[in-house]
Amino acid sequence: AILGTETSSKYEIKNHLGQRVYFAVEENGCFDRNLCSPIRSFTIRIADNTGREVIRVNRPLRCNSCWFPCFLQELEVQSPPGTIAGYVVQNWDPFLPKFTIQNESKEDVLKIIGPYATCGCFEDVDFEVKALNEMSTIGKISKYWSGFVNNVFTNTANFGIQVPVDLDVRIKAVMIGACFLIDLMFFENSLDGL
Repeated sequence: AILGTETSSKYEIKNHLGQRVYFAVEENGCFDRNLCSPIRSFTIRIADNTGREVIRVNRPLRCNSCWFPCFLQELEVQSPPGTIAGYVVQNWDPFLPKFTIQNESKEDVLKIIGPYATCGCFEDVDFEVKALNEMSTIGKISKYWSGFVNNVFTNTANFGIQVPVDLDVRIKAVMIGACFLIDLMFFENSLDGL
């Protein structure tokens, strides 16, 4: 925090009881982290409690501007590693953060629509998970307000993913990838929202 250098992100993934079920570590170079920060390329390896890698998330370096709609964000989720589970693709919209969840065949499965303002000052920020028609909400990815000190002076964040229990397990893995992408795109900088 004193030097202002970006370190590799690390995540604990917990179930609804607060028990750790996975641990995730970002892999990329110092150049990517410090010069390309929220648009950086990365590989996130997700391992179970025995240390066995179960999910891999790959994101190429892409632009992060509404003025370049042909280079919007996209990431690939593999589960198990080497087998594509699906994709998260950013959709161009002049006002709202929008994403499409795709299966391994690049067929659209779900939509994610965020709020107009993602600063989340003193409140949670919800990205709604919707059916393809964007009419019915079936879940959400939430960035929880963690208190003034955590949200303003650190990169520590708490997220929650709520999806139907009967959702395909591969798409659940893709939703974890979507959560990482949302974190890096909208909440990476420690002074977000001010």
